[in-house]
Amino acid sequence: MAKPIPRIGSRRNGRIGSVRVRVEYQRELFMFKQVFNNTIVTVTDVRGRVVSWSSAGTCGFRGTRRGTPFAAQTAAGNAIRTVVDQGMQRAEVMIKGHGLGRDAALRAIRRSGILLSFVRDVTPMPHNGCRPPKKRRV
Repeated sequence: MAKPIPRIGSRRNGRIGSVRVRVEYQRELFMFKQVFNNTIVTVTDVRGRVVSWSSAGTCGFRGTRRGTPFAAQTAAGNAIRTVVDQGMQRAEVMIKGHGLGRDAALRAIRRSGILLSFVRDVTPMPHNGCRPPKKRRV
């Protein structure tokens, strides 16, 4: 009986043997996680697998400059650049968190020429939340 040929990589990551297969994505999800000190941009396909990601820290911003709108715009531009080369045409945007870079990152996507089907705010909201600290006695 013949031995099976071992596969190198898989079709999922687009690599079969030594040949790189180009995977074209028509629709993507942009997820922005905006905190006060950083902005993380993740681009996934419809199934939720990460295609590209970028953050203000990976773009070279350090310290307090990571939370600025310009850093968020640069991070979004880096994530967009890699996905547009793969043939992305339309996207859905989900924004989580509160901070200065939310609008700037969204503006960077609009400026890139990608069609946005919807923009959704998925910031977690507490339903009554944690118990407050006890009252101060002076």
